[in-house]
Amino acid sequence: MSVNPWTDRARGDVGLKGVRTRFRAYQIGEAGSSYSYWADGHFTLIEARRTQEYSYKTLTHELALCNKDTIDTLHITSWDVDHCNPGDLEWILDNLKPRKIEFPGYEPHTESARTSLKLINDYRWKKKTIRPISTIQVTPSYIESLGKAKNLGYQDLFYHPKKIYENNSNNNSTVKVFRTGAFNVASLGDVEHSNIGAYLRSCRIFRSEVDVLVLPHHGAPSEITTKKFLEEVRPSIAICTSNYDNQYNHPCDEIRSILHELNIPIFTTKTGDVIVESIRSHTTQYRLTNLISNSQKVSSDYEFTAKKAKLLNQNADTISNRYHPGFKGLR
Repeated sequence: MSVNPWTDRARGDVGLKGVRTRFRAYQIGEAGSSYSYWADGHFTLIEARRTQEYSYKTLTHELALCNKDTIDTLHITSWDVDHCNPGDLEWILDNLKPRKIEFPGYEPHTESARTSLKLINDYRWKKKTIRPISTIQVTPSYIESLGKAKNLGYQDLFYHPKKIYENNSNNNSTVKVFRTGAFNVASLGDVEHSNIGAYLRSCRIFRSEVDVLVLPHHGAPSEITTKKFLEEVRPSIAICTSNYDNQYNHPCDEIRSILHELNIPIFTTKTGDVIVESIRSHTTQYRLTNLISNSQKVSSDYEFTAKKAKLLNQNADTISNRYHPGFKGLR
């Protein structure tokens, strides 16, 4: 698969600004993933999952902290039931009323996936007369239609699916970097093919700006999460979703070992929710807090500096030379 290092896609302006930002990885008490990203008043729920005992309470608490009672965007990376459960999706649509839904671009391959797509379509038409609902099927043609990133602005970027892999739902997961806030979060779904990893490593913004990396496929062994990939992307934090029993041993020992060798801290939802929030001026620093299971009590916390803060403080010529020597002007 050929790769193009200048396919980071977005629009926006270079400039450092303060944006209150929160990311949360939810402990859902069973196999699966659930996250949220709130920046500049916009709340995105990542994955259509919710569990009554665990994440219902913490998601409700998070929305209240962000002064929200509904969500702006529901972003689903995969039709697999651990990412999109029809029962959970129905509750989210009925109660959280997203104004935008981003859903997988590959055809549903299971009964639960087909049910989920029908729920989305029914919701779109039901709400159409009440308020406009935007739905985006993230297909290769949609990715191709996006403009190339011209700078290091505050716009989300879609990277994959660049192609549809036959009979492999994992590699058809949506890859997106949430970067509208003070720090950036990379969501990779379940992708695992080495070509996808090589492509992501070739994309300059992805390689230089990711602060929080949600490990693909819940931290299971894959051709993406290699030492070379982690060494080049070098996120400040790695996040892994795993339930309390952690029957799949996520993340695997090999990935844990690589992260330890590269001094990249790993946090899992096995012991409780993981919260990352901007602090002070909401431009440079952010704090990670690991909560005690099924509570709001703090287990530990750490502070980090956002990667793009340093880049955005540089002038345009410096950034241009850093990203594309000999070429004046970012793409």
